[in-house]
Amino acid sequence: MTSERKSPIGPIIEGFIGSLLILFGSFGVGWLVSVSPIARHPWIIPLRTESEGVIVSTVALTLGCWVMFRAWLRLGRRLRGQDPADQWPEGSLRTVNLAAILWCAPQLFVIPIFSRDVFAYLNQGRLVLAGQDPYTTGVSTLDNWFHLGTDIVWAESETPYGPLFLWLEAATMRVSGDNPDLAIFLFRLACVGGVAMIMYYVPKLARLHGVDGARAQWITVANPLLIISFISSVHNDAIMVGFALAGIWAAAHGRGVLAVLLVVVSIGIKPITMVLLPFIGLLWAGPGSSWVRKFQYWFYTAGLAGMILLVVGLLQGYGFGWLAVLAGTGTGSTFWSPIGIVNGWLATLLGNLGIEYFWTLDTLKLVARVSSVIVVLYLMFRGSDDRIVKRMTWAFTALVVLSPIIQPWYLLWLLPLFAVTGIRRNWEFKWVVFTVAFFLAFGAMDQLSIYQFLEMEQQMVALSLAVSWICLAIMATVDPGTRWVVWTGWDLPRARLSLPWKRAATPVEPPLTTAEHHQIPAGEQEERSQGVR
Repeated sequence: MTSERKSPIGPIIEGFIGSLLILFGSFGVGWLVSVSPIARHPWIIPLRTESEGVIVSTVALTLGCWVMFRAWLRLGRRLRGQDPADQWPEGSLRTVNLAAILWCAPQLFVIPIFSRDVFAYLNQGRLVLAGQDPYTTGVSTLDNWFHLGTDIVWAESETPYGPLFLWLEAATMRVSGDNPDLAIFLFRLACVGGVAMIMYYVPKLARLHGVDGARAQWITVANPLLIISFISSVHNDAIMVGFALAGIWAAAHGRGVLAVLLVVVSIGIKPITMVLLPFIGLLWAGPGSSWVRKFQYWFYTAGLAGMILLVVGLLQGYGFGWLAVLAGTGTGSTFWSPIGIVNGWLATLLGNLGIEYFWTLDTLKLVARVSSVIVVLYLMFRGSDDRIVKRMTWAFTALVVLSPIIQPWYLLWLLPLFAVTGIRRNWEFKWVVFTVAFFLAFGAMDQLSIYQFLEMEQQMVALSLAVSWICLAIMATVDPGTRWVVWTGWDLPRARLSLPWKRAATPVEPPLTTAEHHQIPAGEQEERSQGVR
């Protein structure tokens, strides 16, 4: 940073204003069930039933996302120092936490946006209370399931959630009764608890890896995509990630039994975090362990986790039904997933050649699943003991990236782990920024609740997209507070092109002497010895 550091108050206030804009916009185009009394408030009715109200709400919601996004980038710019080790000034963590809390506060009262999954929670809880098995039965067996806002894709679909979350769904519906707004608020409070756990453990895990805790917190918890996806959208992934981080922290401090218990809770919310267990076993075994000890602690980890989940399954009566759901890869693919991209190219090519391509997606799914298992096994057995969490992160990444369906909030499973193990200021951070921007733009236009009689859905999608493009163009070109993300600090590896027969003539740099090595700055020493963290 070349200019004098300024006060972070401006970005904090700006982010709060953006959050309020999202709150206002959600009343007009957020997902609101037809039986909700909120829909009958006099000032809500014109926002949802008149074209002017829908237009204003769409613009407010979309603009609010980009105001928060800009505030997030400006806050990091204000706080970061010139230290090459990315150590932020003292007190930065308190500032980031304050910003995150203020930006999250209005989202407690937002009408659900970006996703309708929370409405599936309502009916799945009703399924449990009705004595049915959500791992074999869709919500369409319930009376009035559609009136509670659940998307029709859940009508015949089994729940992909873990057994502990079924208990939470049932308890929430028992308490809320016939009040869906209360149920949504209770689910949101549970998600806020998950975000609080993330906020607590991210700085601790970052310091454990020699990473600045304030910067890791800023990248993760102050991130507008996390705030919207975990609180506004009420995704149970917040709880899953919170307990996973707690388990990793416990394992890193040798508290293996507690670590397994915490990760099992995470698995009980969404089973995908099963991939963490082998690495929890490695952390429990400790650095420098022999292979005999590693296998011993893998056995302890798997045995303890399996026993707990077996008891839960017996108490519920569903057994390990969630495993059968986990084994499926789902139907279809998202167009931005690597599987979806390759399948699109392959299907187009075969179609142009007049060859049947109905088999391509299933084949690619199988190849990707086998590949992800191979990557996980490789990282279990290969790698330095002081990089176990990094190995865990890449194993988790392989499962996500090689999945045919990648939802926007899946990034948030991985972001805390990458943040605590080190995301550099160069292209690595820019990759995070561009991914967040893409999913904010997509979410704002893709999930708008507009009454059909208005016949405005496509127009509002176009309007939201136009607002996003205008905001992005301004921030990338003329806005001094954000254009640096695009135009400076890429620090890409240099590509040297030379003729093959001339490469041998290139002088080879001799190894440094001990005295010369100690004259190099500490940050560069680490880069030379370890490469990218």
